[in-house]
Amino acid sequence: MFLLDYLYREYRKTMYKTVIIGPAYPFRGGIASFNERLAAEMQAGGDSARIETFTLQYPGILFPGKTQYADSPARPDTDISRSINSIWPPSWIRTGMRIRKEKPDIVIFRYWLPFMAPCFGTMAGIIGKNRHTKILSIVDNIIPHERRPGDSLLTNYFVRHINGFLAMSEAVLSELSSFDNDKPRIYSPHPVFDNFGESISREQALEKLGLDPGYRYILFFGLVRKYKGLDIMINAFANRAFRNMKIKLLVAGEFYTPREPYDEMIKEHGLEKDIIIHPSFVPDSEVASWFCASDIVAQPYRSATQSGVTQIGYHFNKPMLVTDVGGLSEIIPHGRGGYVVNPDPQAVADALLDFFNNNRHSEYSEGIRTEKEKFSWKRLVDNIYSLSELVNK
Repeated sequence: MFLLDYLYREYRKTMYKTVIIGPAYPFRGGIASFNERLAAEMQAGGDSARIETFTLQYPGILFPGKTQYADSPARPDTDISRSINSIWPPSWIRTGMRIRKEKPDIVIFRYWLPFMAPCFGTMAGIIGKNRHTKILSIVDNIIPHERRPGDSLLTNYFVRHINGFLAMSEAVLSELSSFDNDKPRIYSPHPVFDNFGESISREQALEKLGLDPGYRYILFFGLVRKYKGLDIMINAFANRAFRNMKIKLLVAGEFYTPREPYDEMIKEHGLEKDIIIHPSFVPDSEVASWFCASDIVAQPYRSATQSGVTQIGYHFNKPMLVTDVGGLSEIIPHGRGGYVVNPDPQAVADALLDFFNNNRHSEYSEGIRTEKEKFSWKRLVDNIYSLSELVNK
């Protein structure tokens, strides 16, 4: 009986038809890259998977960056349809009704911001009326990092229409209980972001970025927002001990918060020559250069759930420093692949000085190389299918 049950489950998995609803090409960013990589993994396993994305994701007045769009081509193996206008309800109804008639086995909504709750909740309610499709959500954040009035009301509306939840950190899984305690849920860690190309040599990376090979480098990577603690990083790097070492701090990412206070802080500490800022979104084709040029990746966040940056670091076998907030400490093995510290400048500085003074790069890189075996895309896909089966119970 066990063998027959196992064979049925393996056969059934080849028949899944899935629609992922959320950002994808031509939109840029970690969630878009994740959705495309997830669809590719499902297809590689013999299933049908496609993405339904936006015609308009954010109105320009609400978007803090320079552009929402990617400047690199789409993955050649991904089926992406653009049909959803996040602020135009007729598009929600029209797309929801089309998917309802299509009757996929699974629809996955990527939920990262309450702004999307009216759109996604309405679509989920329409699709679910076909009494066939399992409506799931991969929840990046259930409580946003930067809260606004009405967030809980909007999230409650979304949660009401979802059959099951997958969270990529235990912290988010716990926060779900504020909105629902009954529906199936599962924890599955964020897989390694392996879609940014292969590693290149340190020398190649430094040459591409025009960096001096006589220095070692700390990398602060990704969109700059207040909760990510760039000010903590700058204050940590102001520690006088770093001035006696040939170390520079790289900041690579577009500012989604005013840049001026950070520039003033850098000037106040006299760090103009020690901190290199690349204040632009880093396209996928250039990500490898920034990581491969760096010795350690630092994420001194004030709050967090999971982080795509850590999973890029895993891909490039980079030691990492994270703060003990949200789900970050679940991902980095302290003392084996990097550091988990309190979100304050002294703790960050002490860990980084330990890293360089004790030459821990090789040791921690090997720890990261071993640890990342836990974070596979196949495991995520299997967990999604397991969650869909729980919806029946």
